[in-house]
Amino acid sequence: MYHTPNTDTSRYAQALRTSKRLRWDIDQDVFRNRELDFSQHFLPAGLSRLGAIPFLEPSDQRLLSQIQGRTYANVFGLVERFINAKVLELSRDHYFGDQVALEALVSFSCEELKHQELFRRLEQMIAAGMPAGYRLLLQPDEVARVVLGKSSWAVLALTCHIELFTLVHYRESIASDAQLSPLYKDVFLYHWQEESQHAILDELEWRREDQKLGAAERDAAVDDFISLVGAVDQLLQLQAPADVAYFLENCSGRYVGARVEQLHAAVLAAYRYQYIVSGARNPRFLQLLGSLITPEQLARVSRALAPLFAAVDDTALAGAAA
Repeated sequence: MYHTPNTDTSRYAQALRTSKRLRWDIDQDVFRNRELDFSQHFLPAGLSRLGAIPFLEPSDQRLLSQIQGRTYANVFGLVERFINAKVLELSRDHYFGDQVALEALVSFSCEELKHQELFRRLEQMIAAGMPAGYRLLLQPDEVARVVLGKSSWAVLALTCHIELFTLVHYRESIASDAQLSPLYKDVFLYHWQEESQHAILDELEWRREDQKLGAAERDAAVDDFISLVGAVDQLLQLQAPADVAYFLENCSGRYVGARVEQLHAAVLAAYRYQYIVSGARNPRFLQLLGSLITPEQLARVSRALAPLFAAVDDTALAGAAA
């Protein structure tokens, strides 16, 4: 029988207080009348995985980092479309209940809209400084419709996975890399500050949604989550070749034959690492997921992810041996 889940008002309140304290403005705090530095990298090596492509010349390493960084920012703008839609939907549960939780989710929604604007404006700046021909094949509204067609439990699982790898990417790779364009780096500093609170709210709402489900519904939701991860991988298999093609168009024929094949494999592996594997291996995500599902269900998720893990690891090893 359905029951109204409990809310942990104190955790919603803490996230809301922190969000208000950290609140920032795109122009005054992030851009500050600055331009991107195209003499530097955008995405750090820990994410771009350029070590798997040891034959690249330094200028081409920088270009591929900038292309990957462009897609990285655009993907965040894209996923925040469906995340915001889900947050607005979830807020209805609090309309006549916990008003602190409601305010926290409304604040979350406003910040996600701000992030979408941030990434749109960053794309405009990148487009002005890079050669024509880049194509983002992923359409935000189409992706959002597919994702939101799945159960709320699965959407929240995917969202929590995304928010957590966002935090790890900044802390472990972006923050410490001195070779990145300062403005590009600052975009993700400010993004990280607010996403740190969003990850807390994602967890709270995921647990609330889990309380609504019976065993059979939860089992179906696990299948939905596996399906969503598969859909993400399909999108990456579309975008990675487009990005490699754009890269090759701007390299004056320096890479042909087997090296082109290596480029395709390495960029796809980098994207799989960025958007799937780094999150699926995150200890906090694994702890949360494991606390909500049975060992058999967790094993099912692990089996579905195993080929992606292997593909990423094998590509990294091949690059190291080259």
